[in-house]
Amino acid sequence: MKKTLLVALLVLVSLSFPLFGAGVKETAGGPIAFSAFYSDNATLPFKHDWLTVTEVQKRVNAKVEFEVIPIVDYQTKVSLALNTGTNAPDVILYQSTKGENAALSLNGAIVPISDYEAWTPNFNARVKEFGLEDDVDALKLKDGKRYYLPALFDVPFYDGGLILREDLLKKYNLAPPKTFEDLYQVLKVFKQHDPSSYPLTILAGPRVLYRMTMPSWGISLGKNSSSGSNTLSWDYANKRYFAGAISEQYKSYITYLRKLYAEGLLDPEMAEPIDGDRWNQKLATGKAMASYAYYDQIGGVTANSTIPGFKLQMYPALEGPAGAHHQPKSKTGSGILFPIKTAKRPDFEQLVRVVDEMFFSEENAKLWCLGVEGVTYTMQNGKVVFSDEIRNSSEGIYKSLQVKYGCGSDVTQMVWVNAREMTKYDENYARINAEVEAIGDVIQAIPPTPKFDDRMAEEAGTLQTPLSDAFERWNSAFLTGSKSIEKDWDAYVKEMKSLGIEKFTELYNANL
Repeated sequence: MKKTLLVALLVLVSLSFPLFGAGVKETAGGPIAFSAFYSDNATLPFKHDWLTVTEVQKRVNAKVEFEVIPIVDYQTKVSLALNTGTNAPDVILYQSTKGENAALSLNGAIVPISDYEAWTPNFNARVKEFGLEDDVDALKLKDGKRYYLPALFDVPFYDGGLILREDLLKKYNLAPPKTFEDLYQVLKVFKQHDPSSYPLTILAGPRVLYRMTMPSWGISLGKNSSSGSNTLSWDYANKRYFAGAISEQYKSYITYLRKLYAEGLLDPEMAEPIDGDRWNQKLATGKAMASYAYYDQIGGVTANSTIPGFKLQMYPALEGPAGAHHQPKSKTGSGILFPIKTAKRPDFEQLVRVVDEMFFSEENAKLWCLGVEGVTYTMQNGKVVFSDEIRNSSEGIYKSLQVKYGCGSDVTQMVWVNAREMTKYDENYARINAEVEAIGDVIQAIPPTPKFDDRMAEEAGTLQTPLSDAFERWNSAFLTGSKSIEKDWDAYVKEMKSLGIEKFTELYNANL
């Protein structure tokens, strides 16, 4: 009788408390339910019935309540939830511990997920597979702990760069540019044949042009600087920050752009954001013949052009004084964090294991990238072959997979395998990426973020804002000619020094 009672009690306990080591899918009360913040981009609006979203929940036996928040409001909503601890979801997607989140982590608002690495076996396996141990280790904060599961990239891919009219190169018997001096000469020929044109136009604001071209001068500055500092740049050889905004490298860079602007080779509307439609029309109608943009935008421009023989091509990074470089990218990206209240859930371990399997297992990594085998694609002789519907879509494979199925979203795809990504593009794009990889070191790593405590972070912020504002003002003046680079440079440097750029540099280097 006692033995029977003991067996019954053991069965009851096993039903009430699932053994996590046996897998994450066995739960007593059905699917594990949890809430998640999702950052929504208007160009890729979230759909609750996306194949990726519904399929992954079936696979891991989960029921996820996504709170879809417009990207423009996302950081504010995340900040409020973490600061107050109220209305915080169980999981927050598309986050890192840069900026305010670092202070929130150190103050106990976010789970130190590195303390629970035994619960993230799939994440650990992908890190080891890609050789990213050092990259992930660098994400630890001052206390030696890491507070989020970052997205992982085996090789950063070249998704955008110089795009120009290949048909015109052939028409005027010009070689594809390999250096920025080559580009200048090409733009001059384009201008000579159509004096009313401004050959090089801009997508969105100047920041796209700057972040894709400045690295060839050894700098990264402005609102999209790779360091996030706006006015400092990273010395890759010496592994130190320097005051890039007042460097000779920047002076050389802005002198080059000023020459393009003064000779009518650069779109004078670049100071104002040029939206996608206007940018598209400038290129499609021949008012511009070149731009810095993304490969997947070529098809849309081509479809809108009625110019006979119109053909755009993307080219590898051009060589500048510091070599051929593109915008720096990290092999880790924004990922997943858990608000501290989530750790109070009785099933916290199971939740972490489910999230780990949902986003980092090899099976589900393929799902977020390619969709479901047999539905969106099949394997033929070891190659991915997409369905006719996707392959023949006017939007192209990449965009069709995104919009219709939720594949390739930065918010949910946590594992990026370059060879797998290339299956979604044409052979031309794969060839360009191979050329970029052959050049070597084109895409450098994003510089390390200083490990500021609250006081230092506040001091850095106090210095950063006025320096950034002054840089933007002077940069625009140098570009357009309202200030002379030759005559006014010393006055510019003096102002930046008076605003504390040297102290700002010291603060960054002292806290690496």
